[in-house]
Amino acid sequence: MFDSKSIDDMANRLANAIPPGLSNVKDDMEKKFHAILQGALGKLDLVTREEFEVQKAVLAKTRSKLEALEKRVDEIEQKINTKAV
Repeated sequence: MFDSKSIDDMANRLANAIPPGLSNVKDDMEKKFHAILQGALGKLDLVTREEFEVQKAVLAKTRSKLEALEKRVDEIEQKINTKAV
């Protein structure tokens, strides 16, 4: 889902936010941030942009077919009601 570079960038930014007095633990913290981010993001139920766009297109096609079927049902109901009168 998330590329390694994005996670590396986030971990680096977090590590850079560590106060200068703790610079001796910066590398260790960056590795821990990386592991925590990767674990947390890995647990999320996410899809790729490509998968999202495919499902969006499927939904649009399904909606279009549903609207066409609703129109046909309305037309058939009108014909039945006209003949019944």
